[in-house]
Amino acid sequence: MKHLPSFPLLLKAAVTALILGFSSLALAATSNPRVELETDLGTIELILYADKAPATVENFLNYVDSGFYNGTIFHRVIPGFMAQGGGFTFDFQEKPTNDPVKNESDNGLSNQRGTIAMARTSDPDSATSQFFINLVDNSRLDGSASKPGYTVFGKVLLGMSVVQQIAAEPRGQHKAFRDAPNMAVRILRAKRKGSSAKAPSAAPHNSGEQTQ
Repeated sequence: MKHLPSFPLLLKAAVTALILGFSSLALAATSNPRVELETDLGTIELILYADKAPATVENFLNYVDSGFYNGTIFHRVIPGFMAQGGGFTFDFQEKPTNDPVKNESDNGLSNQRGTIAMARTSDPDSATSQFFINLVDNSRLDGSASKPGYTVFGKVLLGMSVVQQIAAEPRGQHKAFRDAPNMAVRILRAKRKGSSAKAPSAAPHNSGEQTQ
């Protein structure tokens, strides 16, 4: 007759499994890059899922490291939906971008509240620099094997309250950008967490009405 393991042994095994699980989570967190977006309203810290969306994360980090995002604004903010930025300067001039990145929306990640995803046109493989932060759960934007969606590649680790402040800004003053905050909310500096490299400064603040 086989004997069942004693309770202390079962407890020890459970504790060991729990520790190993936490260790795996900690390793995943430390191996994934983090990015800080210093904005006019505070700092947003992102963790990027390089293991789930490698091409998209590499694309995003190329823009971060080059200083591309410094001085860009959140130009399309829809409360109850998302906050989009990363493509226009304070005076609504669209910045030239690198080549588009391949869609990676079929990666098991969902457009849940607080996640960051790539903006694109109707062409699934058209994402360049623009991204959005989900203000609510937007699972209808998810991709599948049969339907390309919007690639989730990270989430807000710290500073979701800042994102909510951006969403609460008054909008509607700019005729061609009705969803842009009246007072431009800029990304003053985007940098990798822990990076001390000096990046170009943001453009001067100008909140006057602009044309596209």
